[in-house]
Amino acid sequence: MSKLLFVPFSVAGGILAGIVGKKAFEALWSVIDDEQAPDPKYREISLKKLVPALVLEGAIFTAVRGLFDHGARHAFQRLTGSWPGEEQPENT
Repeated sequence: MSKLLFVPFSVAGGILAGIVGKKAFEALWSVIDDEQAPDPKYREISLKKLVPALVLEGAIFTAVRGLFDHGARHAFQRLTGSWPGEEQPENT
């Protein structure tokens, strides 16, 4: 039941994480290059710039999303007393 109640927290956190991640990437890219980050939808884009930009953007987005998700789970537990998910990973 707690997993179902956690869904709105997760969705809101995902949207907020996307916004924060995009702003963080734009700020970091502006330190790396004076031009805007390359966009893969354009034909005339240098792979030397595109690949690092995509790797950096993905790393930032994944880190921010993971931190928001973990924080939202802790907040949910404080509010409800129930952890929305597994306590620890399964040993394989």
